[in-house]
Amino acid sequence: MQFRTITRIVGLLIMLFSGLMVLPGIVSLIYRDGGGRAFSQTFIFALIIGLLLWFPNRHQKSDLKSREGFLIVTLFWVVLGSVGALPFLFSDQLGMSVTNAFFESFSGLTTTGASVMVGLDELPKAILFYRSLLHWLGGMGIIVLAVAILPLLGVGGMQLYRAEIPGPLKDNKMRPRIAETAKTLWLIYVLLTFACALALWGAGMSIFDAINTSFSVIAIGGFSPHDAGLGYYNSYLINNISAIFLFLAGCNFALHFAAANGKGIRAYFKDPEFKVYFSIQFSIIIITFGMLWRYDVYETAYDAFNQALFHGVSLATTAGITNEEVSHWPLVMPMLLLISTFIGGCAGSVGGGLKVIRVLLLYLQGVRELKRLVHPNAVYTLKVGNRALPERVIEAVWGFFFVYSLIFLLSFFALMATGADAYSAFVGTTSALNNVGIGMGDFTSNYVEVNSAAKWVLIITMLFGRLEIFTLLILFTPSFWRD
Repeated sequence: MQFRTITRIVGLLIMLFSGLMVLPGIVSLIYRDGGGRAFSQTFIFALIIGLLLWFPNRHQKSDLKSREGFLIVTLFWVVLGSVGALPFLFSDQLGMSVTNAFFESFSGLTTTGASVMVGLDELPKAILFYRSLLHWLGGMGIIVLAVAILPLLGVGGMQLYRAEIPGPLKDNKMRPRIAETAKTLWLIYVLLTFACALALWGAGMSIFDAINTSFSVIAIGGFSPHDAGLGYYNSYLINNISAIFLFLAGCNFALHFAAANGKGIRAYFKDPEFKVYFSIQFSIIIITFGMLWRYDVYETAYDAFNQALFHGVSLATTAGITNEEVSHWPLVMPMLLLISTFIGGCAGSVGGGLKVIRVLLLYLQGVRELKRLVHPNAVYTLKVGNRALPERVIEAVWGFFFVYSLIFLLSFFALMATGADAYSAFVGTTSALNNVGIGMGDFTSNYVEVNSAAKWVLIITMLFGRLEIFTLLILFTPSFWRD
């Protein structure tokens, strides 16, 4: 294990992160909101920590193998999530406890979007911008993780795209080609963010709100600069624009690359996972609309459809952005939307959950087992599109599903042990593990009243969900640390 090389990289990450404190500092100067001191303090503190880690190891530049890659990815979220809590701690306007600061930071960086902050409309603009920036940075990290790291774990999903995307893997080392792939995907990510901000600004948002909301939408987060979320604007157009970009952010970013590279819209509808993703999203919207209309939640069909479109896409992609309290709807609807978060977005997207491709493979495997019961001696090959899948991929998906279910149960019982009732614990675990951030029961839209023990359980669950479980879990295996 190249510990000194890893330490050098972590030091560089922290120094880069400290440099980002300049951005909310500039926002503070523009709006003269008095929130800049927390970011200058964080800048100095983080820079010193980064230098202390980097300088003694600055010449350590050994090639990194997959093991080091897993550790670096985990440290990316753990270290930056911890350093990211500093502005919340240093801010005089917030007066946050250590637990709340860490919760807000990790919720932002993992793109969960659960918040412990109230009175957002009166808070300094710099703080609000920083929260959204955490979302955006976390989303970038997820894309790189999906393309460059997860295939090494063999957990199913991105293996299907190795032939289409510019070869992110060669042997077991992290090569420059990965960096090239990451740069391409980051460019797409930035362009989508710019397009979303421009569209929201054109729809009537202020420039500040448009930028913040675009950060949250493209990262499939849940933070908003207003307590009322998108309900603050009361605009059908803004709802629809947000739904469109949420849908795009939930797609495999390799498809965006293929579409931009000359294949056009055909790249999407040739992809089996996208077709299933589109079908799921469409079905959820129609079902939600039907229920809202059936229970007379809204006065007109158009109101019901607009809310069904927005909330259906928002919840099913695991964004969790709302414009009203969906917990006030008839219980069957928020529960249906909450269950849809288990599916989540496509592999290689910013979305959370199991991912569409894994759910598709589990379904195909279930159908195959039913056929085997009827014809025990027949040989059935699983295919996605026209491609036959190796048994190793199926085994990996089943393994992932088992571990995912185990982590869910452990988190569920841990939350109950902190005092939550079964319903609230289910909602909280689902929200954290799938990185949704929506709340019901004891875990309302704001988590400020949740006890500290429950918050730490949720922080750990968020990390497991964001790192696709195996990336974090592998660090606890003895074989990982053996040379």
